[in-house]
Amino acid sequence: MDQHNSTYAVKLYVYDLSKGMARQLSPIMLGKQLDGIWHTSIVVYGEEFFFGGEGIASCQPGGTMLGAPNSVVELGNTEVTEEIFMEYLSSLGESTYRADRYRLFEHNCNTFSNEVAQFLTGSKIPSYITDLPAEVLSTPFGQALRPFLDSISIAPPGGNVVNGHYSQR
Repeated sequence: MDQHNSTYAVKLYVYDLSKGMARQLSPIMLGKQLDGIWHTSIVVYGEEFFFGGEGIASCQPGGTMLGAPNSVVELGNTEVTEEIFMEYLSSLGESTYRADRYRLFEHNCNTFSNEVAQFLTGSKIPSYITDLPAEVLSTPFGQALRPFLDSISIAPPGGNVVNGHYSQR
C-alpha cells in the first residue's frame, strides 16, 4: 500500500495447468498451437483470490499446490479498500460465483479474474486467456471432448474458501 494516496497494486497470476504439455500436444490433438491451459487469480492486499469448483477462495500469493505462477501481469492499481473488496467478493460468492456455478468453459477462474480485474482497475485480463475456451471448442477434438471437459471442476488445493459451504476466512 502507498501511504500517500491509498492505492493497492493489482496483479494477475497466470498458471499453465498443463505444465507445458499443451504447447507440445495441442498441434497434434487440436491442429493449432496453444501455449497453455490457463488458470488465473487476482493478487491484491497481500492475498491471492481465485474461483474454482469450491467457489471463491484465497491463499498467500503462490500458496496453492500450483506453486509459483508461470507469469505475473501487472493490471494496475486500485483505490478500492480491502473491506469493500471483501464485501464485493462475498456478494459474488453468494450469487454469480457459487461453487455450483463453475463451468470449465463458460464460467471459470478466468471469468472471475476478468470480472474482478475490471471491478478493481477498470481493465480486462489479456484476451489470450479469455479466448482460450473458444479456441479449444472451435476444433473437432475440442467438440468431441466437451462432454468430458464440462464435467471437470478445477479447484487448486491450498486455498481457503472465502464463503459458501465452507468456513469463512
